[in-house]
Amino acid sequence: MGNVTSNVAAKFAFFPPDPPTYDVHRDEEGKVVFSGINADKNVDVHLLDTKCGNKIVATFWKHPSARFTLLYSHGNAADLGQMQELFIELRAHLRVNIMGYDYSGYGASTGKPSEFNTYHDIEAVFDCLKNEYGIKQEDVILYGQSVGSGPTLHLASRLHKLRAVVLHSAILSGIRVLYPVKMTFWFDIFKNIDKIRHVSCPVLVIHGTSDDIVDCSHGKRLWELAKEKYDPLWVQGGGHCNLETFPEYIKHLRKFVNAMEKHSVSKRGKPQLGSSTSIPESKHNRCLRFARRS
Repeated sequence: MGNVTSNVAAKFAFFPPDPPTYDVHRDEEGKVVFSGINADKNVDVHLLDTKCGNKIVATFWKHPSARFTLLYSHGNAADLGQMQELFIELRAHLRVNIMGYDYSGYGASTGKPSEFNTYHDIEAVFDCLKNEYGIKQEDVILYGQSVGSGPTLHLASRLHKLRAVVLHSAILSGIRVLYPVKMTFWFDIFKNIDKIRHVSCPVLVIHGTSDDIVDCSHGKRLWELAKEKYDPLWVQGGGHCNLETFPEYIKHLRKFVNAMEKHSVSKRGKPQLGSSTSIPESKHNRCLRFARRS
């Protein structure tokens, strides 16, 4: 059954850039080098082994005075080569470390994209943060964009001392991007609607009100189901791939990170952080660009 689900995911959800926007190689000293990154002593490049035998590329962007580390799972049809500029901006404005990675079959990562491979991928990256850098889960903020919300909530539902989770243009599940179903089918993929119920840390939801790929109703429902809510950001007029261009995006993220510095992991259980009643009502959108080929 798991293999069937994985095959559904591979057919409907994954579109890695072809060709990849970067490559990796080892220099004369055996160090992994990422093409396109200028000489930056604050960037480490890793080739990580996953449980299923793939090797995935991860980049760790260090900030000298970081309090937290953002483990960023990017969206569909993107790879690490396209994420560099955003990572640099987030590192500077939020004063955090950024750990980004490419899923199996994306960029220079080996293997094939599948739902379960993304779970193995993020687990390998989290282990790297823990073992290579000594970063505790209390100091990790998981960030999932679009498809990246799948591995993000997979890990968040299993780790109960995380600092926080950010869901950016997130999906309720794969099938729900296509059709407004009311129940979860066994063959569905990225069942975020079920997993978010098991997340115990603060959750920030960011979604564009004009998203024509993943309707804003997905973000609305995830926010409603989160145990510990933070004021959501509904970007008026925002689409699926342009929220970073709105000034309120980085402003709200900075506010969130600052709030997490004051929020004790040991004082959880409150129903809500902040309050918000301005959740827009949105009709379901069946745009399929996210989920199937035209």
